[in-house]
Amino acid sequence: MGTIHAKPRKQIAARTVLDSMMIGLLLSATALIVWLSMNNHSLWSAHWPDYGHMVSSLPEPTAWLRWVLGDISEVAFYKHEFASIGLLAGAYLGYWANRTGKSWQGFTICYGSGLWPWLVTSSLLGLVLSNLLWGWTVTATSWQPTFAAFVSLPAAMVLMFGGGWKVAINGAIMGALFVTPMCMLIVNYVCNPLGLPVVIGNVSGMAIASIGAFILCRCVPSLVTSAAPEQVAEEASSPVTAKAPDYGVVWSIRRVLADFSEAPFFGNEWASLGLIVGALLAFTLNPLSPAYGTGLLPQLLAGQALTSALGVLIWRRQWIARGWYPTYVPLVSVVPAAILTYGGDWQVIASSALLGALIAPPLACALAQRVPGHMHGFIGNVLSMAISTLLILPLVGWLASH
Repeated sequence: MGTIHAKPRKQIAARTVLDSMMIGLLLSATALIVWLSMNNHSLWSAHWPDYGHMVSSLPEPTAWLRWVLGDISEVAFYKHEFASIGLLAGAYLGYWANRTGKSWQGFTICYGSGLWPWLVTSSLLGLVLSNLLWGWTVTATSWQPTFAAFVSLPAAMVLMFGGGWKVAINGAIMGALFVTPMCMLIVNYVCNPLGLPVVIGNVSGMAIASIGAFILCRCVPSLVTSAAPEQVAEEASSPVTAKAPDYGVVWSIRRVLADFSEAPFFGNEWASLGLIVGALLAFTLNPLSPAYGTGLLPQLLAGQALTSALGVLIWRRQWIARGWYPTYVPLVSVVPAAILTYGGDWQVIASSALLGALIAPPLACALAQRVPGHMHGFIGNVLSMAISTLLILPLVGWLASH
């Protein structure tokens, strides 16, 4: 995940088509939420409907809209439209700040590739297609991983093969056709019968389906061959890179924050801040609205921040040597799975955070190094999520009960 250096530019456009599209998307989503609030507030016992109200109202259009928007922040286990809008708004701010050379841009979004517009386009298309194809399986009593395509294959394909409509659309289609059903298969026929956390099925499905998709792309290269490689290269070269890190205290705090948006391939403080602020706003309006209505959002945030902080501290030398290290892995797997399974006691938070920070990042790094060159290394990261969760959760449960 190296940095692509910028070319000198004489002038930066004041507004692009992407700017207008993102502003329109965020304003439309906000307007829909305001409309929902004004027309349905009499049905709610709090300032915002809870998670149970949403799933029990499916497949009504407003409930389906909340579900789809919530999918964007589900990888962090928040599952709420406010967190999702905050994530996208923060990511766009981080991208705009990088593109215009602002000193406060934070870690360069999407690893300095300059591909965030194509990455988020492909991911959102994959998300919409997944819900159109598989949304009928979601009921009040049957949760399904319709979010999986947003944080897996489509984004990985853009990072592997570059921007362009061919890669973005084919990545979205394969995400909806391969990733989501594979996750559903493992969740419903392996995890649920065996009583395993569904995150194991989610990330296992992402890995298996992505391996198959990358093999298909190697066999049929026309699926991802860019029609205009020069244009893609020019787009990828446009971001302005940040200064070299000093790996001090401030860098460590920023790195912990950026880890919250690492799973959707953003890795930027502004994206993470939007995600967290949106989740906290949702919790303030109704504690049973985010995090699947468990009321455990504060414990989730505490555990996720702790495991990332421990990981950054423990593996600081790896960060310095490699430039990037997967300390985010337990943040979106081991810790939230443990808290949602065993509750928010301090023993659960502390043990899952420590064990996750010790085991998951080096395992992810080792597995990613063994992924073939024609596949994206995120496959190793998600495999580590599955293995780490499977290994650590029983130990956390034992520690919590003694």
